[in-house]
Amino acid sequence: MARDFKIAIFADGADAAEMIREYRSGSVDGFTTNPTLMLKAGARDYAEFSQSVLREITSVPVCFEVIADDLEDIAAQARAISSWGANVFVKVPVCTTTGESTAPAIAELARDGVKMNVTAVMSLTQVADVLPALPTNVPAIISIFAGRIADTGRDPVPIMTEAVRMCSVYPNVRVLWASPREVLNVYQAEQCGCHIIAVTSDLRQKLTLRGKDLDEFSRETVKMFYDDAHKAGYRLEQPIAAI
Repeated sequence: MARDFKIAIFADGADAAEMIREYRSGSVDGFTTNPTLMLKAGARDYAEFSQSVLREITSVPVCFEVIADDLEDIAAQARAISSWGANVFVKVPVCTTTGESTAPAIAELARDGVKMNVTAVMSLTQVADVLPALPTNVPAIISIFAGRIADTGRDPVPIMTEAVRMCSVYPNVRVLWASPREVLNVYQAEQCGCHIIAVTSDLRQKLTLRGKDLDEFSRETVKMFYDDAHKAGYRLEQPIAAI
């Protein structure tokens, strides 16, 4: 499935069994998760969950996020998470909960060779702030939350396109389209030149519809409505009175 796209498809979620199954099938190119997804999935121990996944997923990127909120602790947690595996990218938020830029911590970690996924990025100003902190010899990802940008009524495509242009002089930096809201976003991200898109399970299932004949899709939709009406036992007695 992921092989049908030029853009890399990362699975976004926290179902360990599903992550391992998709890794073994080769259907995705990497994985992202976050504390919110892990909470929803019922993970009780952050490190235990993460390390259990990494024992099985060893050869593609897996992104785990720090849970600290000051620069010193962010850097310490990032080093610890990085030590879990060579394929780990540490998700470092672009700012703290007070809005303080994490660029100083990012620069420090990058100098130490920590691979990072700078996350929760929403603006080109933030991209410009972070880029100088990323030396060209350490792989890095910048995750721009295009879906959340769209939630505000803004078109994310021009922002993503410009972000890709800004990052193009940093050969080690890949731009990730985060928080997609529909399958169309995969195609938009690819057209913008994004390197990666993180896709939830429900959207990944729809990727198989690529290029589907629309007339056939229409017929299948009509049949679904028809079949479900009969499964529900709905009846309309004849003749039906006019409204």
